[in-house]
Amino acid sequence: MSNYLLIQALNGLVIGVIYAVIAAGLTVIFSILKIVNFAHGEVYMMGGYFAYFAIALAGIPPLAAVLVAMATAFLLSVVVERALLTPLYSPTTERKGDYGILITFGISIFLRNIALIIYGPYPLRPPSFWPGVLVIGGLIMTWDRVFAAGAGIAMLVGLLWFMNRTIWGEALNAVSQSRESAAIVGINDQRFYMLAFGLGGALAGGAGALVGPIYSLSPSMGLLPDTQAFAIVILGGMGSVGGSIIAGLMIGLCESMFVAVFPDPSRSLTYAQAFSLLVLMVVLLVRPTGLFGRVHTAME
Repeated sequence: MSNYLLIQALNGLVIGVIYAVIAAGLTVIFSILKIVNFAHGEVYMMGGYFAYFAIALAGIPPLAAVLVAMATAFLLSVVVERALLTPLYSPTTERKGDYGILITFGISIFLRNIALIIYGPYPLRPPSFWPGVLVIGGLIMTWDRVFAAGAGIAMLVGLLWFMNRTIWGEALNAVSQSRESAAIVGINDQRFYMLAFGLGGALAGGAGALVGPIYSLSPSMGLLPDTQAFAIVILGGMGSVGGSIIAGLMIGLCESMFVAVFPDPSRSLTYAQAFSLLVLMVVLLVRPTGLFGRVHTAME
């Protein structure tokens, strides 16, 4: 029983890392553009397919296909931002929050249906990053999960380094705090809106590429992670990248341990998401702004 619980905890941490990568990208977009991106889950889904076809059509090794997926998801997100979201930055656009919600929700439906038309309704599964299983005593875990956790952690560390140790990251932080003040010191805010949206998309696409060999790819695969990512962003604190990482690990671990201890195994997976939302509600009763929340001003 102890080995079973430990395996479940490790699996929960792996899923938590993936949740954290998705939620961190969503947090970057929200903190800079001040909109909720409802198409984030579909970019995650497209990243999985980008990696799959990079392997199947171009013969790219599975490890390198993750980078291809991130680059392609970045370009897709930049094109979407430049083509459809630039009215957000115009003073003549009213109710910008509503505009952002409607546009990103429409993009999510469009991408899901395009994927259904192009890729078909049947699940696809990329080849393993690393075939075989890791066995340590009574603990057994596939190497794909180990790799996904390691790569996800590397993405999160890279994001934190970029945001806190580079001039581009400092400029993003400046724009997130005050667009007007950033413009006074010569920062082109629209350039960094584009960078933020692309960076968030790259993280989502990378997460989709990582889960492909673990689960399978389908046009609807982004729905559940997208819902969880919204909960994680709120739990961690709107706009806090570090908070979203901690909250992602917390939700992944809580879900997995709930499944492990729930008396009815046939229903545990069904209730797992509801349990994570219960955790969210309990935390918000104590801290309404989330674990590391800060006050944000809507884009005007």
